[in-house]
Amino acid sequence: MQGADSGAVPRRSRLASIMAGSAGNLVEMYDWFVYASFSLYFAAQFFPNGNQTVQLMNAAAVFGVGFFIRPLGAWVIGLYADRRGRKAALMLSIVMMCAGSMIIALCPGYAAIGIAAPIILAFARLLQGFSYGAEYGTTATYLLEMSGKKHRGFWSGFFYATLMLGQLLALSTLIVLQNLLTAEQLGAWGWRIPFLIGGGLAVAVFWLRRGMDETPAFNAMSGPKPSPFLLFTRYPKEALMVVGLTAAGTLGFYTFSTYMQKFLVNTSGFSKVAATQVTAAALVAFMLMQMPMGALSEKVGRRNMLIAFGVLGTLLFWPLLNALAGVRDPLTAFALLIVALTIVTLHTSINAIVKAEMFPTEVRAMGVAVPFSIGTAMFGGSAEYIALWFKNQGNENGFFVYVTVVMAVSLMIYWAMPDTQKHTRMAED
Repeated sequence: MQGADSGAVPRRSRLASIMAGSAGNLVEMYDWFVYASFSLYFAAQFFPNGNQTVQLMNAAAVFGVGFFIRPLGAWVIGLYADRRGRKAALMLSIVMMCAGSMIIALCPGYAAIGIAAPIILAFARLLQGFSYGAEYGTTATYLLEMSGKKHRGFWSGFFYATLMLGQLLALSTLIVLQNLLTAEQLGAWGWRIPFLIGGGLAVAVFWLRRGMDETPAFNAMSGPKPSPFLLFTRYPKEALMVVGLTAAGTLGFYTFSTYMQKFLVNTSGFSKVAATQVTAAALVAFMLMQMPMGALSEKVGRRNMLIAFGVLGTLLFWPLLNALAGVRDPLTAFALLIVALTIVTLHTSINAIVKAEMFPTEVRAMGVAVPFSIGTAMFGGSAEYIALWFKNQGNENGFFVYVTVVMAVSLMIYWAMPDTQKHTRMAED
C-alpha cells in the first residue's frame, strides 16, 4: 500500500501548503484553549453554586469531557484522512471546531435556562473535542509528509510552535480584554467575544485550506483502502507505546501551561491579570524553543531527548511545583516556569515526528492521532481536575506526587523504545 514520494509538489507549493495546514492548527488550538483561558470568568455563569475552587473544578470537568471524545474523533476522521486524503479531513475538522465555538459564544447562562446551560456547554466541548482529536493527527501527518526527511525534526518543532501560538493568541485575547473591560463585564458577557473571534477565524481557514495540495505520500499510496481496525490489528505495540510516551509529555504540558494560570491564582495568590501575564510570557519563550529543539533531535537522536525529558521531569517537577506554590514575585514565577517548560520542550518539540515515524502511510493519520488522543485524555485533559481535586481535599502535594510517578513510568518506556529516527517507517522524502 505504501509508495515513495513522487516529488511532484514543488518546494514553494509545499511550503504554502504547510503554512495553510499550520494556520488551521493554530486556529483550532486557539478555539480549544480559549475555554481554558477564560474559564476563570465564565465558570460562575454556568456553575453558579459553590466557591471558586468548586466552580473551577466543574469548568475543568467540562474541559476534560472534550478530551475524552478526542480518541473517537481521531479514529473516525483519522480513518477518513487515511482513506480520502489529509486535505479532506483537515477541511472537515475545522468546520466542526467552528461550530463548537459558535455554540459556546451564543449559549445562555444558568440564570437564563438552568441546567440546560452546562449541558449545552458540554455538548459544544464534545464537538470541539471530536474535531481536535482529528486535527492534531491529520495536521501532524500532513505537515511531516510535506516537509521532507532532512528537516523533519525542525518541522515537528514548528508544528508544536503553531499549537503554542494558538494558545498564546487565546491568552493575548484575554490580556487585551482584561485591559478594555472590567472584571464584572468580562464575567457577564465579555468572555463570549473570544469564542466569536474563533468561529470567524475558522471560517477563514476553511477557505484557505481549499487551496492546499494533497501530500505526495498519500497520492502515491496504492492498493485497497485501510480497514477501520488496521491500527489495532497490525500495530498494537506501536499504538500502546504512543499512549505511554504521551502520558508524561501531555501531563507536563497541561500542568505548566493551562493549569498554571489557575494555580498561580488559586494557590500562589496572584491576581488573575498577573497570573495571565506570567503564563503568557513563559509560553512565548516555550513556543520559541520548539524549532531549535526539534532540529537538535536530528543530531542527538529522538530517544536521547525523550530520556533527558524523563530524567529531568522525574527529578525536578515536584520541587518546581512546590516552589511555584510559595512564590509571590512575578519574575521568580516566570523564571521557575521557564525551567519547567524547557524540560517539557524536550518532549513537545519531537513528539509529532516520533509518532509519525512509527507508522506507514496507510495508517499514519490514525496511528499518530488515536493513541495520542487516548494518552492526552487520560493524563492531559484530566490534569486540571486532578490538581484541583487534590487542592479541594487539602492535599495539594498529592498532585505533585502524581506528576512525578507518571514521569517515572514514562521514563521506563523511553528507555525501552528504539530511536524512531534510525528505525523510521517514513520512507518517503
